[in-house]
Amino acid sequence: MPLFRSYETATAEMAGPHVLKVTLNRPQVGNALNTQMGRDLLDLWTGLTEDPEDVRCIVLTGAGEKIFCAGGDLKERNGMSKIQWLRQHELFERQYWTLVDLPTPVIAAVNGHAYAGGLEMALCCDFIYASNTARFALTEVTLGIMPGSGGTQNLPRAIGDRRAKEVIMTGLPFNAQQACEWGLVNQVHEPADVLDRALETATTIAGNGPLSVQQVKKSIRYGGQMELRTAYKFEVEAYNNLVDTEDRIEGVKAFNEKRNPVFKGR
Repeated sequence: MPLFRSYETATAEMAGPHVLKVTLNRPQVGNALNTQMGRDLLDLWTGLTEDPEDVRCIVLTGAGEKIFCAGGDLKERNGMSKIQWLRQHELFERQYWTLVDLPTPVIAAVNGHAYAGGLEMALCCDFIYASNTARFALTEVTLGIMPGSGGTQNLPRAIGDRRAKEVIMTGLPFNAQQACEWGLVNQVHEPADVLDRALETATTIAGNGPLSVQQVKKSIRYGGQMELRTAYKFEVEAYNNLVDTEDRIEGVKAFNEKRNPVFKGR
């Protein structure tokens, strides 16, 4: 399957060697997540899972200058029956979980506000860079629902239970500086610089051993859910899988020859 087919609600294009830029592309409605975007993103993430081809790092951002993703498209949802709502949410769930499960690292370049499902999407990425004008919120309780795409699980893991309860139960927004202080966001930049900084970091990651980076992502994610001694064992198994790779041999050889390694993902 070609990775970079044309999508109705998103674009996917190479932004540099081994770096893929994915852009949520519904700026006229704040890049809100509708049914078609759910289908498009699920197709993209599934394709990247099955065969990433030349991609070693992904940057996810939003079109426009003010909003990363406003969450679910409430105009589309207006008047939905329960069964229609649940069917749509099932699609959204599969899209989010496929993003979380991607072996390839994903950086969220949050160019503007990330509310509700938009914040949940950013939380499904490996880490976040944000515009200093961005605001964040999980607003679901103000609509009579609750986060249902990982918000009640990923946010507490990022900022702690007590602060996450306050954020989710009030539905009130917080700014990028707070998000950085709390550990939700890694870096805060001027709006014009967020994407470039994320792409720079993606380029650095893409220049490292791709198998190594994938094993690191897997070890942190799954090891964090284990008892510590078991997690140590899991880490060592991940480490041992790299010892006999061509990339490990090339990395050591390049170091001794005082040159940059040429990794092939083998």
